[in-house]
Parts: sequence; C-alpha cells; structure tokens
Amino acid sequence: MAFLQISMRLKCLCLFTIALSATLVADEMILENFESNPEQRWRYVSDQVMGGVSTGQVVYAQQGDVTYAHMTGTVSTENNGGFIQLRSNVAKGTTAQVAGVTLRVRGVPQRYFVHLRTRGTVLPWQYYQAGFDIDEQWQTIRLPLSDFERSGNWLGSAINPNSIRSIGVVAFGRDHIADIQISEVGFYN
Repeated sequence: MAFLQISMRLKCLCLFTIALSATLVADEMILENFESNPEQRWRYVSDQVMGGVSTGQVVYAQQGDVTYAHMTGTVSTENNGGFIQLRSNVAKGTTAQVAGVTLRVRGVPQRYFVHLRTRGTVLPWQYYQAGFDIDEQWQTIRLPLSDFERSGNWLGSAINPNSIRSIGVVAFGRDHIADIQISEVGFYN
C-alpha cells in the first residue's frame, strides 16, 4: 500500500512539473531563433559608425539542431568608442504586454548587454541597457524590463513595453575580446 501511495505522489509530481514547464514556455515569445535568413532581420553595428575603432563580425551557424548567431570581435574604447552589436528591429505592437527579455546564449565567460531602443530614443547614443554574464554552456537569460537602465537622464526612467523598437546584443564599455553565440532572442510576459 505504501508503495502505491509513493507511486501516485511521484506521478502527481511529474504531472505538476510538466504543467509548470509548459506554463513557463507559454509565456515566452521567441522573436528569433536564427533560422531562415537571419541576415535579413539582423545587422552588425560597431562604434565605427561614430569614429570608434572596434572591429568584429557576425556569422550564422548551425551545430546539431541548434542554429545561432556568433558575434566575435575586439572592443576598443579608443577614440570615444567601445561597442560591437547585433541588432534587429521589433515590429510595432509586438511587445505591448511584455515584462522582460529572454536570450539563449553561450560563449567566452564575461559580461554582455542587451540594448533596447524605444520611440523615445531618437539620438544614436540613446538606449536602455541591462547586463548579463555568460559561460561556455548554453543558458537561458531573463532580464526584467525593470533592470534596464537609461543611457541618460533625458530618457524616461522606465521602459514602456509598447514603445520598444529594436533590440541589440552588445559587447560594450571596456577593452576586451568579444565571443558570444546567441540561439534565441525574445520576450516574456
């Protein structure tokens, strides 16, 4: 009888775990998984657009059943520079109810950033930024919108989710060698 009770409890626990996992996945909206011509939706940008000297590149690759963007480069703060970035536009109305950004990433262990641009970030150097650390294993990162900091006092203190217009994965702010792989970019509710 005790064995039967334990078995029933394990079944209930398994069903609860499956239901919880389905709920966690259901509240994510994957914007990109880097399949089907991602180069048409994503662009590489460096500080060279404003006179900086950082260099890099993005290549799209596949390993097994995982497709990803691989951004590498040298970030230099010389000449008022300091970034390389992979960026994509976000369709109007896509993010009206989101609470944060989700990424699936791996790479050389160090800090990277997500930059969000909104209707209010009209100048090229304006953005909202949140940092995250990666390691060599694939991991899912969740960044609540409340963690994003504005690049200057002239921006609103909080992000209006409905105003998000672009998202970028950025190696930023210090002299270093960047090496990050991104297999998913999206938002969560």
